[in-house]
Amino acid sequence: MPPVATAATPLGSPDRSATRWLVLGVICLAQLTVVLDNTVLNVAIPSLTEELGATTADVQWMINAYSLVQSGLLLTAGNSADRYGRKKMLAVGLLLFGAASLGAALAQSPGQLIAARAGMGVGGALLVTTTLAVVMQIFDDAERPKAIGIWSSVNSLGFAAGPLIGGVLLDHFWWGSLFLVNLPVAVFALVAVLALVPESKNPSGEKPDPLGALLSMIGMVGVVFAIISGPVDGWLSGKVLLSAAVGIVGLALFALWELHTPHPMLDMHFFRNRRFIGAVSGGILVAFGMGGSMFLLTQHLQLVLGYGPLEAGLRMVPLAVTVVLVNFTGLSARLAARIGTPGMIVSGMSLLAAGLVLISTLGGDGYGGMLAGLIVMGVGVALAMPTMANAIMSAIPPAKAGVGAGVNGTLMEFGQGLGVAVLGAVLNSRFVALLPVVAAGAGSLPAALGLARTEAERTAVHDAFAAGIGTSQLVGAAAVFLGGLVAAVLLRRAERAAADGGTPTAAQQAAAPAE
Repeated sequence: MPPVATAATPLGSPDRSATRWLVLGVICLAQLTVVLDNTVLNVAIPSLTEELGATTADVQWMINAYSLVQSGLLLTAGNSADRYGRKKMLAVGLLLFGAASLGAALAQSPGQLIAARAGMGVGGALLVTTTLAVVMQIFDDAERPKAIGIWSSVNSLGFAAGPLIGGVLLDHFWWGSLFLVNLPVAVFALVAVLALVPESKNPSGEKPDPLGALLSMIGMVGVVFAIISGPVDGWLSGKVLLSAAVGIVGLALFALWELHTPHPMLDMHFFRNRRFIGAVSGGILVAFGMGGSMFLLTQHLQLVLGYGPLEAGLRMVPLAVTVVLVNFTGLSARLAARIGTPGMIVSGMSLLAAGLVLISTLGGDGYGGMLAGLIVMGVGVALAMPTMANAIMSAIPPAKAGVGAGVNGTLMEFGQGLGVAVLGAVLNSRFVALLPVVAAGAGSLPAALGLARTEAERTAVHDAFAAGIGTSQLVGAAAVFLGGLVAAVLLRRAERAAADGGTPTAAQQAAAPAE
């Protein structure tokens, strides 16, 4: 059995270095399954409505149950991995994910499928946090940027591949096949994890923090539910406001409790670390750009350029392929060694912003201009996202790698939700302002088209929507670019302070006695 690694064990020690890239392949496979499940169900909505008799509310809960449970458990899952063992929690996550996938495939009612999706969210939370934590343990400082780049590429690959895989399966099989394909992957990954992945845990054996776990779950579920429900129910609806209030109060109480408990799940003193603050700020904005741009791009392709769901999914592939190529070739890691973390963040987020500008200005009339923008965006994401993840994880002591992965996952959830909320609001306000008089007051493109009586009025409605898409893409580009500058400045100052002895490194924090 592989030895248990502690904080004192050198990273990349000889007894596990020979299999480290094979281990990375195994955990990336597990991660891919989780990411695919975030997107694959969207293409099955017509089948679920017809075969299970699902209502619109049922379908929303089938999709949202997974993301709500997963986001609510990220910090708790990361803390559990640090305390009880990352290999152990990775194996438990695969078991839960596989069992829940089987339950989803065999579901006979909307309620059963919703419950199974929630179970998959529990397994997904464990997998998201433990996979990144294991990467931090088995790779040393020199190889870690490339390893995190490959791990990060899996997210982009899964996002693009989800609708395509779902479409192919639904063309040949019934909707349950979307979940059954998880089973052989989960079984293979579980066997490989048990055989290859070394165990590692926090050697200090801190006590559990059940109240902190409960407050973090309440806070995250409340905020994420408000973000998910806002575009559907209206941002000022009672349900959304109540959910947001519960989430904000829950997170505030979580922060207060973590500051005063002797064994915090998330040490709030990390937020005194300038490197951590810079990485957190940048991480939210990278996710903001990705989440918001994906939300806009799917609408752009389908509602402006007129592609079907599968055709739109195919045309998003160049973005994912670019991310994968840049990271799998090691280009991102080599550039990081030359220009440093702040330079990578400025470069990556500037390219992400430039891609959005290209799509806004050149993609309105056809796919050619959009293709150029997608490739530029892909390069930007490939440079910025793994750099930000590495910066966050490097600012946290190795013994807290699971919590660090939970923080990274939580930032992605917040950033993506914020991107959809903010850029969606810009799109809607611009669209409503430009509508012709006959469609005034319509809150969506289908509603406005229903009010239009002539071809000229329908053209005006389409033009108003396209203008709203373009404006929101430009707003997103500006936010991402300015956010990149802010994050880079904060990280540069942190590096200078650390060089002058002003900011402790992660290793120094780990060695410091608890307050």
